[in-house]
Amino acid sequence: MIHREGYTIIAGSLVLVGVLGWVVNHYLADYKILSWGLYALLLVFLVLIVQFFRNPTRHTVIDASTVIAPADGKVVIIEDVEEPEYFKGKRLQISIFMSPLNVHVNRNPVSGIVKYFKYHPGKYLVAWHPKSSTLNERTTLVVENEAGIPVLYRQIAGAVARRIRWYVKEGDSVTQGAEYGFIKFGSRIDIFLPVGTEVKVKLEEKVWGGETVIAKFN
Repeated sequence: MIHREGYTIIAGSLVLVGVLGWVVNHYLADYKILSWGLYALLLVFLVLIVQFFRNPTRHTVIDASTVIAPADGKVVIIEDVEEPEYFKGKRLQISIFMSPLNVHVNRNPVSGIVKYFKYHPGKYLVAWHPKSSTLNERTTLVVENEAGIPVLYRQIAGAVARRIRWYVKEGDSVTQGAEYGFIKFGSRIDIFLPVGTEVKVKLEEKVWGGETVIAKFN
């Protein structure tokens, strides 16, 4: 299944590949090795664009005691930090880095009510840069679950990503594992939990959005 965020880009890429293919066929047809090499490059380009916007079905086990990975990727941070925007205090941070080859659909790690949402325009440092969470283009979303525990999760644009999409607003009721946003072309998501929350993943571990349990509330 292809995500709706990719329809326009994929259509434009098809047109571009078609035009370039015609140019190669028209002007380079006599250069067999070169022309077939260019055809192969165009095909690889198109495949990469299409696979980036794939939207596989995920099966979430709804559980108010768990925190589900909000995206596919690799766990790059697990540490207690100061969260300055909303909590203004110490929280457990778990960060997931999404490479351009990962699925970039973003999913709610918990069910609950959206208590806070804010979009921040910003820079485009590489997503693993320590200051990307405070300087890059990003969104901040806080959901309070049925036990009254607030969970903050933040979409962060990377060096290539320039488009963050979100489909929620303050006051909305959201469901664990349901789609809430999308980031195009490489990015990161930070999750902030109460200090002492049991972490169920390790650094460098690969996780799958909507399915992998990354933490469990005490």
